[in-house]
Amino acid sequence: MYIFEGGNACYFKHLNFSMQQPSAASTIAVFCGSKNGLDPIFTEHAAALGRGLAEAGMSIIYGGGNKGLMGALANSMLAGGGKITGVIPRILIEWEHQHEGLTELIITDDMHQRKKIMYERCAAAVILPGGFGTLDEMFEMLTWNQLNIHNKKICILNSAGFYTHLMVHMQHLQDTGFLYDNLSTRISFYKTPEELLQELYQKL
Repeated sequence: MYIFEGGNACYFKHLNFSMQQPSAASTIAVFCGSKNGLDPIFTEHAAALGRGLAEAGMSIIYGGGNKGLMGALANSMLAGGGKITGVIPRILIEWEHQHEGLTELIITDDMHQRKKIMYERCAAAVILPGGFGTLDEMFEMLTWNQLNIHNKKICILNSAGFYTHLMVHMQHLQDTGFLYDNLSTRISFYKTPEELLQELYQKL
């Protein structure tokens, strides 16, 4: 299913009416890189997360690409029979190469629309390794959480210690008095997909 959102209109192409839009209550937003990174465990963890969410009957909404960790996540989710929605801005179609096999693909005018749709249509967010775009998405969602615009759980998969330095700096922000409340109330870190999935099973 493809939905093109732009301006005041929505344009539909190739609708598969056997597919129902996943419920936000059981949908997980996943933010991750459009590259694989140098450590194979990044790809392994992305694929394991996709398989685990599919097995649990949950759905994914993500950045819509078919490269890097995005592609590993999407392909494993689809192989497990899960539903996955991609949201990609027009400007990134060539950069990230949209995935052609998704349950639903939404093409937006800009990055802001992309993030807004992903936030609105998820129950929680998972952060996998990635670059500037992944960090931008994570920090915007974390800021909205702090401002009580939403209270959705934010989970970081710290694959091979990828986010350990960031975790230390976040704790430094708290220790030096720049956060409004305890860091642990806003964000959680997990070493393996299994630990993270268990948390989602219990809390959602």
